[in-house]
Amino acid sequence: MINREEPVSVSRQCAMLGVSRGSFYYQPVPVKPEELDLMRRLDQLHLQYPFYGSRGLRNALCGEGYRVNRKKIQRLMRKMGLLAVYPKRRTTVPDQEHRVYPYLLRGVVVSRPNQVWATDITYIPMARGFLYLIAVMDWYSRKVLSWRLSNTMDHHFCLEALDEAVQRYGTPEIFNTDQGAQFTSAAFTGRLKDEGIKISMDGKGRWIDNRFVERLWRSVKYEEVYLKPYESPREAERSLGEYFSFYNTIRRHQGLNNKTPDEVYGQVKLKQVA
Repeated sequence: MINREEPVSVSRQCAMLGVSRGSFYYQPVPVKPEELDLMRRLDQLHLQYPFYGSRGLRNALCGEGYRVNRKKIQRLMRKMGLLAVYPKRRTTVPDQEHRVYPYLLRGVVVSRPNQVWATDITYIPMARGFLYLIAVMDWYSRKVLSWRLSNTMDHHFCLEALDEAVQRYGTPEIFNTDQGAQFTSAAFTGRLKDEGIKISMDGKGRWIDNRFVERLWRSVKYEEVYLKPYESPREAERSLGEYFSFYNTIRRHQGLNNKTPDEVYGQVKLKQVA
């Protein structure tokens, strides 16, 4: 869009488009292999010990021979979207445009498909680089209704996943998320309101409020991601697509009386129609 060959100067073109000159001249720097290795191990430790903060993760990594300080661990945790699980004081007030909604599921008995959906984002390591994965899940059946990969953690791929789930399966009564900026954004909450869906958000640092998606991430990581160092985003998308198909249609869950998510979702829907 900005062309060096135009008679108008680059600074003027940037000003007209509302783009800083720094962002135009910026050249992305690839992540170093040793940092990708550290991030991969950090992801594994966080999944195994979700209550570890930056100090605990630094100590664990130093015990394994990594030479890292807490400041670096904090930076990588922000980059990866990792948050330790423990009660925190409420020290910040969200911006007016990013309203935080109350948790609506305390004491609620989830007894049918499309009563409650939930979503979350997780970090996906590759052989070179990393991606972010979002999935929309039906709480009752544990069925993965839609998912998307992205190389940036913004709200656009979250909206794409939400739109696909709604187009394919209708709308839930309640949609539960964490308090991440992607889900508190006006674009995302506005879409839910447009569909007449009640918005529920976990308490700050309360991963247990969205426990079924957290269990999904554990299965995805140990049964798929950690076994396959993806060489490209296309390979990651193909392989994860195969895994989610397996997860929905073949993998049986003890919590579902050894049925698959598709069986539970489909059977109850058929009974409702009948």
